[in-house]
Amino acid sequence: MAVNVALLGAGRIGKVHAKAVAATEGATLVAVADAFPEAASSLADAYGARVSTIDEIAAAQDIDAVIICTPTDTHADLIEQFVRAGKAVFCEKPIDLSLDRVKSCLATVEETGGTLMLGFNRRFDPHFQAVREAIDEGRIGDVEMVQITSRDPGAPPPSYIQSSGGIFRDMTIHDFDMARFLLGEEVTTVYATASVLVDPEIGKLGDYDSAMVVLTTASGKQCSISNSRRATYGYDQRIEVHGSKGAVAAENQRPVAIEVATSEGYIKPPLHDFFMTRYTEAYAAEIASFVKAIENKMAPHPTGEDGLKALALAEAALKSVAERRAVGMDEI
Repeated sequence: MAVNVALLGAGRIGKVHAKAVAATEGATLVAVADAFPEAASSLADAYGARVSTIDEIAAAQDIDAVIICTPTDTHADLIEQFVRAGKAVFCEKPIDLSLDRVKSCLATVEETGGTLMLGFNRRFDPHFQAVREAIDEGRIGDVEMVQITSRDPGAPPPSYIQSSGGIFRDMTIHDFDMARFLLGEEVTTVYATASVLVDPEIGKLGDYDSAMVVLTTASGKQCSISNSRRATYGYDQRIEVHGSKGAVAAENQRPVAIEVATSEGYIKPPLHDFFMTRYTEAYAAEIASFVKAIENKMAPHPTGEDGLKALALAEAALKSVAERRAVGMDEI
């Protein structure tokens, strides 16, 4: 079946998803909605789509699915509106910054029998997927320890910090999902520390720019996460999984994979400069997975429940920092 898709939000990530829809066989971008008419028109014109309002998209008979790329505080309401309208929904993380609001939203999805996929794009990165495949094939034995490094080239502006929900809900949440993806067990205990080392303005807004987290499962498996809003050498994205029979790692990626060797030593090109280029393949793969799930009438993954669990880990990390202790997930 052909899947007609509407895009809500024509900003930076909206443009990424529009490109992914256009590259997905069996999918067509037919409508774009945005609070800024010029942004909607520009993106719609680029892909031969029409400009519509959110209510028009909800009522449209020729639209099967929507991709939500609007501000976080609109996500839950839009998810509920569109599952009630019978549309399959892909939504960027998080569903909301409140656990209670996420739970009520997911209850609506379940009541309506709706389809919801959450945008944890890193699960679809081919390098990270290869790590998961090595685990599934038993090549490193039983997983024992996971290390995740995720550092941005530079801090976002204060205006973004104010609406983002903070480093744990905005940045580390991807790593929390990746930890669950790789550990294969639910986390039972969270211990986190956080500082302001990059930009004092971030601290004035009540947030942090540097964080370390240790996650532990009931069986004793551990995951350490290192986050920073500053990496002068580029977008630092690495994972390593240590197991009973060996280890598997995904190293940093570069736009050009070459190495120059001279008498002065070995030189490699710089890393990617941000997520827009580092995760291009992952964004395309997740939208293709969403469309395939609709075509095959299957539940897509990651689910809203995955989003809820990642947000709960973020809440535990915040509580851990505030109280300077390990926090059990049964407290959240």
